[in-house]
Amino acid sequence: MLLVRSVLIWPLETAMLTRILVPTDFSGPSNAALDYARVLARTFGASLHVLHVLQSHFLRASVTSPREAETGALQQVDRCLTDDDRQSLRAVALVERSDEPADEIVSHARTAEIDLIVMGTHGRNGIAHLLMGSVAERVVRTAPCPVMTVRDARIARATAPVGRTAPVAADR
Repeated sequence: MLLVRSVLIWPLETAMLTRILVPTDFSGPSNAALDYARVLARTFGASLHVLHVLQSHFLRASVTSPREAETGALQQVDRCLTDDDRQSLRAVALVERSDEPADEIVSHARTAEIDLIVMGTHGRNGIAHLLMGSVAERVVRTAPCPVMTVRDARIARATAPVGRTAPVAADR
């Protein structure tokens, strides 16, 4: 059972969430974001769009064909979803190609009229953040809808300052 301890920012009476987008890179933070999104989708009766953005193969050497890579990624996204997700949450697995994952996430949010994006963040800072950038940060700045960022609960607990607790989704 998943327990979510959080504070809703908007009143339940005025919230209209019908479509929730969860971008995934199959990491711990992405899995935690999917857990949060499931709870929100059930609460609001919303559908889930789970999106993985593959790097474009154009002018790049690759061991697999672009079609094989796309098929493999779609199977991996599909494995993230349960039968209950597909039935009760009307969840769909999606794979798109782009050299700019943040742009593709925002583009899908616009095209599919997404009401909320729930995405994982690795919580990098300092040099790692400067060198690698942050897809989540770009999405937050450019998305046409609210964005909820989620860190992996184990990482959040391990890096939380003493005396402070991070909001977590916990299996119990």
